[in-house]
Amino acid sequence: MLSTSLVAIDSTILATAVPSVVADLGGLSQFPWLFSLYLLAQAVSVPIYGKLADQMGRKPMMLFGVGLFVIGSLLCGAAWSLPVLIVFRAVQGFGAGAIIPMSQTILGDIYSVAERARVTGYLASVWGISSVVGPTLGGVFSDYLTWRWIFFINLPLGALATWLLLRGFKENVTRSKHTIDYAGATALAVGFSLLILGLLEGGQAWGWTSSTSVLVFTAGVGVLVAFALVERRAAEPILPGWVLSRRILSAGNLVSFAVGAVLFGLTTYVPTFVQTVLGTGALVAGFALAALTVGWPIAAALSGRIYLRIGFRNTALIGAGIVVVGSGLLAWMTIDVQVWQVAAICFLIGVGMGLVNAPVLVAVQSVVGWDRRGVVTSTNLFNRSIGSAVGVAVFGAIANATLNGLSRGDAQPSGPEFFDAAHHVFIGVAVAGLVMLLAVALIPAKPTQLFPDPEPA
Repeated sequence: MLSTSLVAIDSTILATAVPSVVADLGGLSQFPWLFSLYLLAQAVSVPIYGKLADQMGRKPMMLFGVGLFVIGSLLCGAAWSLPVLIVFRAVQGFGAGAIIPMSQTILGDIYSVAERARVTGYLASVWGISSVVGPTLGGVFSDYLTWRWIFFINLPLGALATWLLLRGFKENVTRSKHTIDYAGATALAVGFSLLILGLLEGGQAWGWTSSTSVLVFTAGVGVLVAFALVERRAAEPILPGWVLSRRILSAGNLVSFAVGAVLFGLTTYVPTFVQTVLGTGALVAGFALAALTVGWPIAAALSGRIYLRIGFRNTALIGAGIVVVGSGLLAWMTIDVQVWQVAAICFLIGVGMGLVNAPVLVAVQSVVGWDRRGVVTSTNLFNRSIGSAVGVAVFGAIANATLNGLSRGDAQPSGPEFFDAAHHVFIGVAVAGLVMLLAVALIPAKPTQLFPDPEPA
Protein backbone atom coordinates (compact mmCIF):
# COMPACT_ATOMS: atom_id res chain seq x y z
CA MET A 1 0.00 0.00 0.00
CA LEU A 2 2.84 2.39 0.81
CA SER A 3 4.64 1.55 -2.43
CA THR A 4 1.42 2.11 -4.36
CA SER A 5 1.02 5.49 -2.67
CA LEU A 6 4.18 6.68 -4.45
CA VAL A 7 2.53 6.26 -7.84
CA ALA A 8 -0.93 7.27 -6.61
CA ILE A 9 0.21 10.59 -5.17
CA ASP A 10 2.35 11.29 -8.21
CA SER A 11 -0.67 10.73 -10.48
CA THR A 12 -2.65 13.56 -8.89
CA ILE A 13 -0.04 15.90 -7.46
CA LEU A 14 1.41 16.88 -10.86
CA ALA A 15 -1.91 17.62 -12.56
CA THR A 16 -2.63 20.59 -10.30
CA ALA A 17 0.90 21.94 -10.74
CA VAL A 18 0.95 22.00 -14.56
CA PRO A 19 0.27 25.77 -14.81
CA SER A 20 3.14 26.47 -12.37
CA VAL A 21 5.52 24.14 -14.22
CA VAL A 22 4.66 25.72 -17.58
CA ALA A 23 5.01 29.23 -16.13
CA ASP A 24 8.49 28.35 -14.85
CA LEU A 25 9.82 26.17 -17.68
CA GLY A 26 7.60 27.15 -20.64
CA GLY A 27 6.25 24.83 -23.33
CA LEU A 28 2.45 24.76 -22.98
CA SER A 29 2.01 22.63 -26.11
CA GLN A 30 4.54 20.10 -24.76
CA PHE A 31 2.94 19.54 -21.36
CA PRO A 32 0.95 16.42 -22.42
CA TRP A 33 4.35 14.72 -22.79
CA LEU A 34 4.79 15.02 -19.00
CA PHE A 35 2.05 12.42 -18.73
CA SER A 36 2.41 10.53 -22.01
CA LEU A 37 6.12 9.68 -21.80
CA TYR A 38 5.70 8.67 -18.16
CA LEU A 39 2.75 6.45 -19.03
CA LEU A 40 4.50 5.04 -22.09
CA ALA A 41 7.58 4.08 -20.06
CA GLN A 42 5.34 2.52 -17.44
CA ALA A 43 3.31 0.64 -20.02
CA VAL A 44 6.14 -0.91 -22.05
CA SER A 45 8.00 -2.05 -18.93
CA VAL A 46 5.01 -3.68 -17.18
CA PRO A 47 5.05 -6.91 -19.26
CA ILE A 48 8.79 -7.32 -18.64
CA TYR A 49 8.38 -6.97 -14.88
CA GLY A 50 5.43 -9.35 -14.94
CA LYS A 51 7.42 -12.01 -16.76
CA LEU A 52 10.44 -11.59 -14.48
CA ALA A 53 8.19 -11.75 -11.41
CA ASP A 54 6.91 -15.18 -12.47
CA GLN A 55 10.52 -16.29 -12.84
CA MET A 56 12.37 -14.55 -9.97
CA GLY A 57 9.64 -13.56 -7.52
CA ARG A 58 7.64 -10.43 -6.78
CA LYS A 59 9.90 -8.91 -4.10
CA PRO A 60 13.00 -8.18 -6.24
CA MET A 61 10.85 -6.52 -8.89
CA MET A 62 9.01 -4.37 -6.34
CA LEU A 63 12.23 -3.21 -4.67
CA PHE A 64 13.77 -2.36 -8.04
CA GLY A 65 10.68 -0.39 -9.05
CA VAL A 66 10.57 1.64 -5.84
CA GLY A 67 14.29 2.45 -6.11
CA LEU A 68 14.02 3.55 -9.74
CA PHE A 69 10.94 5.66 -8.99
CA VAL A 70 12.76 7.49 -6.20
CA ILE A 71 15.78 8.17 -8.43
CA GLY A 72 13.48 9.52 -11.13
CA SER A 73 11.74 11.75 -8.59
CA LEU A 74 15.05 13.23 -7.48
CA LEU A 75 16.02 13.97 -11.09
CA CYS A 76 12.61 15.52 -11.87
CA GLY A 77 12.91 17.86 -8.91
CA ALA A 78 16.25 19.09 -10.25
CA ALA A 79 15.09 19.53 -13.88
CA TRP A 80 16.09 22.82 -15.54
CA SER A 81 13.85 22.72 -18.63
CA LEU A 82 10.59 21.09 -19.71
CA PRO A 83 12.24 18.64 -22.18
CA VAL A 84 14.63 17.51 -19.42
CA LEU A 85 11.73 17.13 -16.98
CA ILE A 86 9.87 15.04 -19.56
CA VAL A 87 12.87 12.70 -19.94
CA PHE A 88 13.23 12.30 -16.17
CA ARG A 89 9.51 11.56 -15.95
CA ALA A 90 10.24 8.54 -18.14
CA VAL A 91 12.64 7.27 -15.44
CA GLN A 92 9.79 7.56 -12.95
CA GLY A 93 7.58 5.69 -15.40
CA PHE A 94 9.97 2.74 -15.61
CA GLY A 95 9.82 2.50 -11.81
CA ALA A 96 6.04 2.74 -11.71
CA GLY A 97 5.93 -0.05 -14.30
CA ALA A 98 7.06 -2.45 -11.56
CA ILE A 99 5.22 -1.03 -8.56
CA ILE A 100 1.61 -1.20 -9.78
CA PRO A 101 1.56 -4.75 -11.24
CA MET A 102 3.63 -6.16 -8.38
CA SER A 103 1.29 -4.76 -5.73
CA GLN A 104 -1.72 -6.26 -7.53
CA THR A 105 0.04 -9.57 -8.15
CA ILE A 106 1.13 -9.89 -4.51
CA LEU A 107 -2.47 -9.25 -3.49
CA GLY A 108 -3.57 -12.05 -5.80
CA ASP A 109 -0.92 -14.39 -4.36
CA ILE A 110 -1.72 -14.09 -0.67
CA TYR A 111 -5.52 -13.70 -0.65
CA SER A 112 -8.35 -15.87 -1.93
CA VAL A 113 -10.99 -14.54 -4.35
CA ALA A 114 -13.39 -13.87 -1.46
CA GLU A 115 -10.69 -12.17 0.62
CA ARG A 116 -9.55 -10.09 -2.32
CA ALA A 117 -12.92 -8.33 -2.29
CA ARG A 118 -12.03 -6.70 1.02
CA VAL A 119 -8.31 -6.22 0.43
CA THR A 120 -8.84 -4.68 -3.00
CA GLY A 121 -10.77 -1.98 -1.16
CA TYR A 122 -7.78 -1.41 1.14
CA LEU A 123 -5.44 -1.02 -1.81
CA ALA A 124 -7.94 1.18 -3.64
CA SER A 125 -8.22 3.36 -0.53
CA VAL A 126 -4.60 4.34 -1.12
CA TRP A 127 -5.76 6.06 -4.31
CA GLY A 128 -8.59 7.70 -2.40
CA ILE A 129 -6.30 9.07 0.30
CA SER A 130 -3.76 10.11 -2.32
CA SER A 131 -6.51 11.84 -4.30
CA VAL A 132 -6.90 14.23 -1.36
CA VAL A 133 -3.29 14.42 -0.25
CA GLY A 134 -1.87 14.70 -3.79
CA PRO A 135 -3.88 17.65 -5.12
CA THR A 136 -3.62 19.39 -1.74
CA LEU A 137 0.17 19.10 -1.68
CA GLY A 138 0.34 20.02 -5.37
CA GLY A 139 -1.69 23.13 -4.75
CA VAL A 140 0.27 24.12 -1.62
CA PHE A 141 3.63 23.57 -3.29
CA SER A 142 2.57 25.44 -6.45
CA ASP A 143 0.95 28.37 -4.66
CA TYR A 144 3.29 28.82 -1.69
CA LEU A 145 6.61 27.00 -2.27
CA THR A 146 7.80 25.51 -5.56
CA TRP A 147 6.50 22.80 -7.86
CA ARG A 148 9.80 20.92 -7.41
CA TRP A 149 8.62 19.65 -4.02
CA ILE A 150 5.94 17.58 -5.74
CA PHE A 151 8.80 15.25 -6.70
CA PHE A 152 11.04 15.58 -3.63
CA ILE A 153 8.17 14.40 -1.40
CA ASN A 154 8.62 10.92 -2.90
CA LEU A 155 12.09 10.46 -1.40
CA PRO A 156 11.12 9.81 2.26
CA LEU A 157 8.05 7.80 1.18
CA GLY A 158 10.21 5.60 -1.04
CA ALA A 159 12.75 5.02 1.72
CA LEU A 160 10.02 3.95 4.15
CA ALA A 161 8.41 1.65 1.58
CA THR A 162 11.76 -0.02 0.89
CA TRP A 163 12.39 -0.62 4.60
CA LEU A 164 8.93 -2.15 5.11
CA LEU A 165 9.31 -4.41 2.07
CA LEU A 166 12.69 -5.68 3.21
CA ARG A 167 11.41 -6.32 6.71
CA GLY A 168 7.87 -7.53 6.21
CA PHE A 169 7.49 -9.31 2.87
CA LYS A 170 8.80 -12.85 2.56
CA GLU A 171 8.29 -15.28 -0.31
CA ASN A 172 9.71 -18.65 -1.34
CA VAL A 173 10.51 -18.84 -5.04
CA THR A 174 12.09 -21.76 -6.86
CA ARG A 175 14.36 -20.06 -9.37
CA SER A 176 15.36 -21.67 -12.66
CA LYS A 177 17.07 -20.47 -15.80
CA HIS A 178 14.85 -18.57 -18.22
CA THR A 179 15.19 -16.70 -21.50
CA ILE A 180 14.37 -12.99 -21.54
CA ASP A 181 12.59 -11.78 -24.67
CA TYR A 182 14.74 -8.68 -25.29
CA ALA A 183 13.79 -8.43 -28.96
CA GLY A 184 10.09 -8.49 -28.16
CA ALA A 185 10.43 -5.94 -25.37
CA THR A 186 12.41 -3.58 -27.63
CA ALA A 187 9.94 -3.89 -30.51
CA LEU A 188 7.01 -3.29 -28.16
CA ALA A 189 8.61 -0.13 -26.74
CA VAL A 190 9.65 1.29 -30.11
CA GLY A 191 6.33 0.55 -31.82
CA PHE A 192 4.15 2.22 -29.22
CA SER A 193 6.61 5.10 -28.84
CA LEU A 194 6.27 5.91 -32.53
CA LEU A 195 2.46 5.79 -32.36
CA ILE A 196 2.38 8.08 -29.30
CA LEU A 197 4.83 10.45 -31.00
CA GLY A 198 2.61 10.64 -34.06
CA LEU A 199 -0.50 11.32 -31.98
CA LEU A 200 1.08 14.02 -29.83
CA GLU A 201 2.96 15.91 -32.54
CA GLY A 202 0.44 15.49 -35.37
CA GLY A 203 -1.13 18.83 -36.17
CA GLN A 204 1.61 20.60 -34.19
CA ALA A 205 5.14 19.80 -35.33
CA TRP A 206 3.81 18.52 -38.65
CA GLY A 207 0.48 18.18 -40.44
CA TRP A 208 -1.70 15.11 -40.02
CA THR A 209 -1.48 14.30 -43.73
CA SER A 210 2.19 15.22 -44.12
CA SER A 211 4.81 12.71 -45.22
CA THR A 212 6.37 12.85 -41.74
CA SER A 213 3.08 11.89 -40.09
CA VAL A 214 2.51 9.04 -42.52
CA LEU A 215 6.07 7.81 -42.01
CA VAL A 216 5.84 7.85 -38.20
CA PHE A 217 2.51 6.00 -38.06
CA THR A 218 3.56 3.52 -40.73
CA ALA A 219 6.82 2.80 -38.91
CA GLY A 220 4.97 2.36 -35.62
CA VAL A 221 2.50 -0.12 -37.09
CA GLY A 222 5.31 -1.92 -38.91
CA VAL A 223 7.35 -2.36 -35.74
CA LEU A 224 4.30 -3.71 -33.88
CA VAL A 225 3.73 -6.20 -36.69
CA ALA A 226 7.37 -7.23 -36.32
CA PHE A 227 6.75 -7.56 -32.57
CA ALA A 228 3.90 -9.99 -33.25
CA LEU A 229 6.15 -12.08 -35.47
CA VAL A 230 8.96 -12.05 -32.89
CA GLU A 231 6.57 -13.19 -30.17
CA ARG A 232 5.48 -16.19 -32.25
CA ARG A 233 9.07 -17.44 -32.35
CA ALA A 234 10.27 -16.42 -28.89
CA ALA A 235 10.98 -19.23 -26.43
CA GLU A 236 9.40 -17.23 -23.57
CA PRO A 237 7.53 -14.29 -25.12
CA ILE A 238 6.87 -11.11 -23.15
CA LEU A 239 3.22 -11.28 -24.21
CA PRO A 240 2.30 -14.94 -24.72
CA GLY A 241 -0.33 -15.59 -27.35
CA TRP A 242 -2.70 -17.27 -24.89
CA VAL A 243 -2.94 -14.02 -22.89
CA LEU A 244 -4.43 -12.28 -25.89
CA SER A 245 -6.51 -15.13 -27.31
CA ARG A 246 -8.61 -16.21 -24.30
CA ARG A 247 -11.94 -14.36 -24.18
CA ILE A 248 -11.90 -13.52 -20.47
CA LEU A 249 -8.37 -12.14 -20.71
CA SER A 250 -8.74 -10.22 -23.98
CA ALA A 251 -12.04 -8.66 -22.86
CA GLY A 252 -10.48 -7.72 -19.52
CA ASN A 253 -7.53 -6.16 -21.35
CA LEU A 254 -9.85 -4.03 -23.50
CA VAL A 255 -11.72 -2.88 -20.39
CA SER A 256 -8.44 -1.84 -18.78
CA PHE A 257 -7.42 0.05 -21.93
CA ALA A 258 -10.64 2.09 -21.74
CA VAL A 259 -10.25 2.61 -17.98
CA GLY A 260 -6.79 4.07 -18.55
CA ALA A 261 -8.02 6.41 -21.28
CA VAL A 262 -10.92 7.72 -19.17
CA LEU A 263 -8.83 8.07 -16.01
CA PHE A 264 -5.98 10.07 -17.47
CA GLY A 265 -8.20 12.07 -19.78
CA LEU A 266 -9.88 13.42 -16.66
CA THR A 267 -6.71 13.59 -14.55
CA THR A 268 -4.96 15.66 -17.20
CA TYR A 269 -7.72 18.10 -18.14
CA VAL A 270 -10.14 18.52 -15.21
CA PRO A 271 -7.71 20.49 -12.96
CA THR A 272 -6.59 22.73 -15.82
CA PHE A 273 -10.23 23.23 -16.84
CA VAL A 274 -11.20 24.29 -13.31
CA GLN A 275 -8.24 26.67 -13.05
CA THR A 276 -8.34 28.19 -16.54
CA VAL A 277 -12.08 28.27 -17.25
CA LEU A 278 -13.54 28.66 -13.77
CA GLY A 279 -10.71 30.85 -12.48
CA THR A 280 -9.85 28.95 -9.29
CA GLY A 281 -6.48 28.28 -7.69
CA ALA A 282 -4.55 25.04 -7.91
CA LEU A 283 -5.80 23.93 -4.48
CA VAL A 284 -9.51 24.14 -5.43
CA ALA A 285 -8.81 22.47 -8.77
CA GLY A 286 -7.12 19.65 -6.93
CA PHE A 287 -10.14 19.03 -4.73
CA ALA A 288 -12.40 18.90 -7.81
CA LEU A 289 -10.24 16.11 -9.21
CA ALA A 290 -9.99 14.43 -5.81
CA ALA A 291 -13.69 13.60 -6.00
CA LEU A 292 -12.90 11.15 -8.81
CA THR A 293 -10.49 9.06 -6.77
CA VAL A 294 -12.59 9.30 -3.62
CA GLY A 295 -15.54 7.64 -5.35
CA TRP A 296 -13.27 4.97 -6.86
CA PRO A 297 -12.05 3.24 -3.65
CA ILE A 298 -15.43 3.50 -1.96
CA ALA A 299 -17.02 1.63 -4.86
CA ALA A 300 -14.09 -0.79 -5.14
CA ALA A 301 -14.44 -1.75 -1.49
CA LEU A 302 -18.16 -2.39 -1.95
CA SER A 303 -17.70 -4.20 -5.27
CA GLY A 304 -16.45 -7.34 -3.56
CA ARG A 305 -19.76 -7.97 -1.83
CA ILE A 306 -21.60 -7.22 -5.07
CA TYR A 307 -19.60 -9.46 -7.42
CA LEU A 308 -19.75 -12.37 -5.00
CA ARG A 309 -23.55 -12.17 -5.34
CA ILE A 310 -24.23 -11.18 -8.95
CA GLY A 311 -20.93 -12.02 -10.66
CA PHE A 312 -17.97 -10.13 -12.08
CA ARG A 313 -19.58 -9.11 -15.37
CA ASN A 314 -22.86 -7.82 -13.96
CA THR A 315 -21.04 -5.74 -11.37
CA ALA A 316 -18.76 -4.26 -14.02
CA LEU A 317 -21.72 -3.57 -16.33
CA ILE A 318 -23.33 -1.45 -13.62
CA GLY A 319 -20.08 0.43 -13.15
CA ALA A 320 -19.52 0.99 -16.86
CA GLY A 321 -23.06 2.31 -17.21
CA ILE A 322 -22.37 4.82 -14.45
CA VAL A 323 -19.15 5.90 -16.20
CA VAL A 324 -21.04 6.49 -19.45
CA VAL A 325 -23.65 8.62 -17.67
CA GLY A 326 -21.03 10.60 -15.75
CA SER A 327 -18.79 11.26 -18.75
CA GLY A 328 -21.85 12.27 -20.75
CA LEU A 329 -22.73 14.84 -18.08
CA LEU A 330 -19.14 16.12 -18.18
CA ALA A 331 -19.33 16.62 -21.94
CA TRP A 332 -22.68 18.39 -21.47
CA MET A 333 -21.29 21.04 -19.11
CA THR A 334 -21.58 24.72 -20.04
CA ILE A 335 -18.99 27.42 -19.45
CA ASP A 336 -20.84 28.71 -16.38
CA VAL A 337 -20.71 25.36 -14.56
CA GLN A 338 -19.87 25.48 -10.84
CA VAL A 339 -16.84 23.82 -9.27
CA TRP A 340 -19.01 21.66 -7.01
CA GLN A 341 -20.87 20.36 -10.06
CA VAL A 342 -17.60 19.32 -11.72
CA ALA A 343 -16.57 17.57 -8.50
CA ALA A 344 -19.93 15.78 -8.23
CA ILE A 345 -19.65 14.47 -11.79
CA CYS A 346 -16.08 13.31 -11.14
CA PHE A 347 -17.25 11.50 -7.99
CA LEU A 348 -19.95 9.73 -10.00
CA ILE A 349 -17.43 8.62 -12.63
CA GLY A 350 -15.12 7.45 -9.85
CA VAL A 351 -17.88 5.25 -8.41
CA GLY A 352 -18.39 3.70 -11.81
CA MET A 353 -14.66 3.10 -12.29
CA GLY A 354 -14.41 1.37 -8.92
CA LEU A 355 -17.24 -0.99 -9.86
CA VAL A 356 -15.49 -1.80 -13.15
CA ASN A 357 -11.80 -2.03 -12.39
CA ALA A 358 -11.75 -4.20 -9.25
CA PRO A 359 -14.13 -6.96 -10.45
CA VAL A 360 -12.44 -7.22 -13.86
CA LEU A 361 -8.93 -7.49 -12.37
CA VAL A 362 -10.00 -10.11 -9.82
CA ALA A 363 -11.79 -12.01 -12.60
CA VAL A 364 -8.69 -12.32 -14.79
CA GLN A 365 -6.49 -13.24 -11.82
CA SER A 366 -8.91 -15.92 -10.64
CA VAL A 367 -8.66 -18.04 -13.79
CA VAL A 368 -4.88 -18.72 -13.63
CA GLY A 369 -2.38 -20.08 -11.09
CA TRP A 370 0.65 -18.50 -9.37
CA ASP A 371 3.04 -19.23 -12.23
CA ARG A 372 0.94 -17.20 -14.69
CA ARG A 373 -0.66 -14.63 -12.40
CA GLY A 374 2.24 -12.21 -12.84
CA VAL A 375 2.03 -12.11 -16.62
CA VAL A 376 -1.79 -12.00 -16.61
CA THR A 377 -1.89 -9.14 -14.11
CA SER A 378 0.90 -7.23 -15.84
CA THR A 379 -0.73 -7.64 -19.26
CA ASN A 380 -4.01 -6.30 -17.91
CA LEU A 381 -2.26 -3.32 -16.33
CA PHE A 382 -0.12 -2.92 -19.45
CA ASN A 383 -3.30 -2.34 -21.42
CA ARG A 384 -4.47 0.18 -18.83
CA SER A 385 -1.15 2.03 -19.12
CA ILE A 386 -1.25 1.97 -22.91
CA GLY A 387 -4.83 3.21 -22.75
CA SER A 388 -3.67 6.03 -20.49
CA ALA A 389 -0.80 6.96 -22.81
CA VAL A 390 -2.91 6.74 -25.96
CA GLY A 391 -5.74 8.59 -24.24
CA VAL A 392 -3.52 11.46 -23.15
CA ALA A 393 -1.99 11.60 -26.63
CA VAL A 394 -5.35 11.58 -28.42
CA PHE A 395 -6.93 14.05 -26.01
CA GLY A 396 -3.83 16.23 -26.27
CA ALA A 397 -4.11 16.16 -30.06
CA ILE A 398 -7.81 17.10 -29.79
CA ALA A 399 -7.07 19.97 -27.41
CA ASN A 400 -4.15 21.27 -29.47
CA ALA A 401 -6.18 21.07 -32.68
CA THR A 402 -8.96 23.10 -31.05
CA LEU A 403 -6.55 25.69 -29.66
CA ASN A 404 -4.63 25.96 -32.92
CA GLY A 405 -5.34 29.42 -34.28
CA LEU A 406 -7.02 30.55 -31.05
CA SER A 407 -3.81 31.08 -29.06
CA ARG A 408 -0.36 31.76 -30.39
CA GLY A 409 2.45 29.33 -29.76
CA ASP A 410 2.77 28.46 -26.08
CA ALA A 411 0.68 31.41 -24.88
CA GLN A 412 -1.78 30.61 -22.09
CA PRO A 413 -5.27 30.29 -23.64
CA SER A 414 -8.20 32.29 -22.29
CA GLY A 415 -11.09 30.69 -20.41
CA PRO A 416 -13.48 30.48 -23.40
CA GLU A 417 -10.71 29.13 -25.64
CA PHE A 418 -9.76 26.39 -23.21
CA PHE A 419 -13.45 25.58 -22.59
CA ASP A 420 -13.84 24.70 -26.27
CA ALA A 421 -10.76 22.47 -26.13
CA ALA A 422 -11.82 20.77 -22.88
CA HIS A 423 -15.36 20.25 -24.19
CA HIS A 424 -14.01 18.29 -27.15
CA VAL A 425 -11.74 16.30 -24.84
CA PHE A 426 -14.64 15.39 -22.56
CA ILE A 427 -16.63 14.17 -25.57
CA GLY A 428 -13.68 11.89 -26.29
CA VAL A 429 -13.78 10.67 -22.69
CA ALA A 430 -17.47 9.80 -23.13
CA VAL A 431 -16.63 7.77 -26.24
CA ALA A 432 -13.97 5.89 -24.24
CA GLY A 433 -16.67 5.18 -21.63
CA LEU A 434 -18.86 3.60 -24.29
CA VAL A 435 -15.95 1.41 -25.41
CA MET A 436 -15.55 0.32 -21.79
CA LEU A 437 -19.22 -0.67 -21.57
CA LEU A 438 -19.04 -2.73 -24.77
CA ALA A 439 -15.84 -4.45 -23.60
CA VAL A 440 -17.40 -5.42 -20.28
CA ALA A 441 -20.30 -7.02 -22.17
CA LEU A 442 -17.78 -9.38 -23.82
CA ILE A 443 -16.65 -10.87 -20.49
CA PRO A 444 -18.07 -14.38 -19.91
CA ALA A 445 -20.83 -14.47 -17.31
CA LYS A 446 -19.08 -17.37 -15.53
CA PRO A 447 -15.30 -17.37 -16.15
CA THR A 448 -13.76 -20.83 -16.14
CA GLN A 449 -10.31 -21.85 -14.93
CA LEU A 450 -7.69 -21.73 -17.70
CA PHE A 451 -4.85 -24.20 -18.23
CA PRO A 452 -5.66 -27.09 -15.89
CA ASP A 453 -2.54 -28.76 -17.31
CA PRO A 454 1.00 -27.70 -16.27
CA GLU A 455 1.67 -25.91 -19.55
CA PRO A 456 -0.59 -23.59 -21.61
CA ALA A 457 -1.99 -24.90 -24.86
